[in-house]
Amino acid sequence: MSSNFKNVKKILIPIDGSDYSMRAAEYGLGIAKMIDAQIMVVYVMDQTLLDQVLRVADREDVERDLKKDGQQYINYVLKVAQKESVKAGSLLVKGRPFEQIVHLAKELNMDLIVMGTYGLKGADRILIGSVAEKVIEYSPCPVLVVK
Repeated sequence: MSSNFKNVKKILIPIDGSDYSMRAAEYGLGIAKMIDAQIMVVYVMDQTLLDQVLRVADREDVERDLKKDGQQYINYVLKVAQKESVKAGSLLVKGRPFEQIVHLAKELNMDLIVMGTYGLKGADRILIGSVAEKVIEYSPCPVLVVK
């Protein structure tokens, strides 16, 4: 397997706290450990969600809660990375998730993105769209989607 990843030195792992993304993070960590790559864990506070919530709740409270949750998810992955002796960094950013993931992959010159997917079906998938699908379409590097 390592021959398939011989040029991979930096792996971007976007997480959102869902089971799918945390499973993908563990998978990405396993790959990083196997090939001696470093990881960058990123949590994107969804700007669209913040804009929608602004209508019914205090934006600062919601943003603070999202930031707190995001940091907890990041800390969990960083703790596992440390335990596995994988070099890791992290970012907590705000914006549209797929745009931020693609931007960071370009800006940080990542070699691989490992991310989870939601199993959206029907109208939800059409209306919301898939973050993973958009990342695949616009990514400057290979994307491994973990179900």
